[in-house]
Order: sequence, then C-alpha cells, then structure tokens
Amino acid sequence: MSTVHASTLRRYDPVAVFLHWAIALLIIVMIPVGLTMEDWPIAWRFQAINLHKATGICILALSVFRLIWRLMNPAPALPDGMPGWQRWAAHLSHWLLYAFIILMPLSGWLMVSASAKYPIVFFGVGEAPFLPMPADAALTKFIGGLAHEVHEYFGFVAIALILVHLGAALKHHLVDRDAVLVRMLPRFLTQRGE
Repeated sequence: MSTVHASTLRRYDPVAVFLHWAIALLIIVMIPVGLTMEDWPIAWRFQAINLHKATGICILALSVFRLIWRLMNPAPALPDGMPGWQRWAAHLSHWLLYAFIILMPLSGWLMVSASAKYPIVFFGVGEAPFLPMPADAALTKFIGGLAHEVHEYFGFVAIALILVHLGAALKHHLVDRDAVLVRMLPRFLTQRGE
C-alpha cells in the first residue's frame, strides 16, 4: 500500500467510489462486446446488441449522476509535491473521461433513435424511448450516420483514455508511492493495518 496510512487519507466519498467502479466495470465489459458483437453468431447477436444498448443507457444515467455528484462534492486534493504539469494533465484527463462516459452512450442512443428500427428493451422491464429526431428523413439519416461514426471512434478513444488513466494510477501507486490510487479504492480494500 501507499506510504500514506489509509486512515489519514482524504478519500473520495463512498458514493463517488461506487459510481467510479460501477461505471468502470460496465465500460470494461462494453468495449470488447461493442467491438466484436457484429461478428457473433446470429443467434446471440440480437441479444448482445440489445444488452449493449440497455447497458449503455445505464452507463449514461450513472455518468450524469456521477458528474452532478462530482460538481457537488469536490475531489480530494492532489499530493502537495505533484508538479504543475501533472496536476494540469490529471484535471484534463479526468474531464475528458467525464465527457467520454456521457458522450459515448449518448451517441449510441442517438444512433439507435435515428434508425428507430428496434426499441431498446431495458432488461425485460420496459423500453427506453427514442430520442426525438427531425421530421426530415435525410437529416435524420445524416444524424444517425454521424452518431454511428462518433460512437465507433469514441470506442478507440475510450481505450486510449482508460489506458492513460490506469497507467497514471499505477505510476502514482508503484513509483511515486502516494495515495492517489488508494483514495479511490473501496474502503474495505484499504483497512488492513488501520
């Protein structure tokens, strides 16, 4: 563990920690499924696509809630000795991640809404509504195509952002030996030795 004792940390609050890990786990599952589901056997493909869409709506809802929570509950301060450029990079990468976790599922929902062929069946409970589209069919088709491209490219941007985020967290923990990673871990993982 970090050289900073877990009981002295200013940590993220439990809601922020839960949202971070819930969204992270959903995204880690969604990316490989999204990149490969078109190649799955037809018997599984329709179910996979619908599960992908419903999970995307969950990620969007959790992400909007997470952003609101973050604005109301500021993050713990970064370590005092961290160079200015690293602070700037940390803030930039976090806000890029917030933008991604909202825009990625939103672009998918927009793409699905533009085609309006298949409803988003929300885990067998009901259907998520389509987003409103213009009356002009050509414009709706253009929006759908653009949303498809954005959604696809965001998948690759997501992989890069996640790798940078993970690399920075591990660098703080293993090289700098500060508490940046530990403060986002669930409390039960850091209570040894308290």
